[in-house]
Amino acid sequence: MSLTIIHYIIIAAVIIMCIGGIVAAFQQNNPKLIKPMIFSVLLMSILVGAIGIAVAEKYTKKVKLIKIDNRRYLTQEKISYFGLVKNVGKYPVAKVYLHIKLVNGGHATGNVKGGNFYKPSGLGDFFKGANKLYKPQTIEKEFVIAKNLKPGAVAPFRVTFDYPGYFRNTADFVKVYAH
Repeated sequence: MSLTIIHYIIIAAVIIMCIGGIVAAFQQNNPKLIKPMIFSVLLMSILVGAIGIAVAEKYTKKVKLIKIDNRRYLTQEKISYFGLVKNVGKYPVAKVYLHIKLVNGGHATGNVKGGNFYKPSGLGDFFKGANKLYKPQTIEKEFVIAKNLKPGAVAPFRVTFDYPGYFRNTADFVKVYAH
């Protein structure tokens, strides 16, 4: 995670809030309230800091897929995704991640959206080692496709992974995000 000026402002504000709360706790007349107040101030400071950093990460680290394509290699049973990713934000990005989700038979359902597919409870996944005929219908992969991407910079990428031979009419969902 690369810190920006916005991250430093959030950290400074949280530290000031924490110190102010601790000072206010020690100014209490009732000594029984000091420890609970300090605990509450520390808990709130951690919560506000975590939310603030998460929001700063989301709005300062912006990346975009400029071009993406894929090629399936039938003889090797692999698929390759390649293209270009661009930092469209004003700050450098430490790592750019590509998340790919392949769903077997996605186009056959007619209405293909990311959340429309049935998600098993996990009981079947628990016993998948015992069942030799088990064939997952969804594959999710995540790759680091760029590191230390400067503002406005473009980086090429190529990722390759195994593609199940039994997949037909595959729907793919590709998204990119930064940290």
